[in-house]
Amino acid sequence: MRYQDLSFWLSTVDDPLTPRPSLPGDADADVVIVGAGYTGLWTAYYLARADPTLRITVLEQEIAGFGASGRNGGWCSALFPTSLTGLARRHGPDAAIAMQRAMQETVREVGRVVSAEGIDCDWAPGGTVVLARSDAQLGRARAAVDEARAFGFGPADLALLDAGEAAARCAAEGVRGGTYTPHCAAVHPAKLARGLARAVERLGVTIHERTPVRELSPGRVLTPTGVVRAPVVVRATEGYTPALPGQRRAVVPVYSLMVATEPLPEPTWARIGLAERETFSDHRHVIIYGQRTADGRLAFGGRGAPYHFGSRVRPGYDREPAVFAALRRTLGDLFPVLGPDVPLTHRWGGPLGVARDWSASVGLDRATGLAWAGGYVGDGVSTTNLAGRTLADLIRGVPSELTALPWVGHRSPRWEPEPMRWLAVNAGLRVMFSADASEARTGRPSRRAALFGRFLRH
Repeated sequence: MRYQDLSFWLSTVDDPLTPRPSLPGDADADVVIVGAGYTGLWTAYYLARADPTLRITVLEQEIAGFGASGRNGGWCSALFPTSLTGLARRHGPDAAIAMQRAMQETVREVGRVVSAEGIDCDWAPGGTVVLARSDAQLGRARAAVDEARAFGFGPADLALLDAGEAAARCAAEGVRGGTYTPHCAAVHPAKLARGLARAVERLGVTIHERTPVRELSPGRVLTPTGVVRAPVVVRATEGYTPALPGQRRAVVPVYSLMVATEPLPEPTWARIGLAERETFSDHRHVIIYGQRTADGRLAFGGRGAPYHFGSRVRPGYDREPAVFAALRRTLGDLFPVLGPDVPLTHRWGGPLGVARDWSASVGLDRATGLAWAGGYVGDGVSTTNLAGRTLADLIRGVPSELTALPWVGHRSPRWEPEPMRWLAVNAGLRVMFSADASEARTGRPSRRAALFGRFLRH
């Protein structure tokens, strides 16, 4: 396997991606972390910073940044997969507000660490513009702002844009309006992951790559080459979690795919916008996302790949020609200047983790020493940092504002057994595609999408 072929991001790091040594045999640690993506690395980082005496070992099946951390859209945002209203319904409005403020602060914290550790990851805090290109989408933009206002978040947190204001940031075809938040930075995700791995090693953390984990249980992690014993075991495996014994129904691995153009000339960017490297999306149901890269490409992705029976994750699923073709058409629809004569230089994808109730969570079972974080639903670039800081406090037994946040200790229901899981996830995808097509024709909101969304979220 050439790791550079996994994504545009991994192909453009200043790093040969040579795997670190595998676990050579049995070992002891104070904390063993399974997974060297953002969750595992941030947890190791904050633990080592807080207590340099801790013996911390990170085990990774491939290399640091192999999974979603090296393949995502590069949005370090304040997005959290559960809405303010959903959090308030479960935990009260004060808890919902605290969660959102913590996410906003997390964006700033990642920027602080990137600067402090000298991680060159093309950090650009340009915010996010979410476009509305139909009456139905404009209605959702207004609803998002109304929800923010109901919880005390003002225009400095989320602003409603008219057509001219939205187009001034991102001049997509047919823009009717949109929203803008400053709480997001565009980032080169693989540079962040690889730089973070080097940072934790400087702090004394041991990373063993090419070390698949066969089983984790209280006090021990089993690999083909040895057992690591530790009083605290952290599961940080996100979309790869179903491969672990007993975890097949914990999350579903949903694939998100991306494409990247060649570097675009300045006259083309003058017609597209994104002058501050804003990340961008629109208010359709089937998620799309994009950014202007530091080297002048447009990196663009979206959902749409099918869920695979039995929560299977395989390298061949990273590339779905039909989804790549749909992304190419969508790019041309958004930006006619990017017609079919503008080549795509990279195509890639990978799995992310979705919990049954669409709720990310973090926690530590003190009775067993088993800790976890995940279920980010694609919002993990920043949320993993919050998870790492929270786990560091939980593991050290330090009560804090972070350990009091509503996602701490949350237990999502398990997904349904097959074939119900396969039927529900793929049926939901078809409904959302159909809803977007209907709204594009009529401009009216889709009732089917709203009903199915409520069903999927329990």
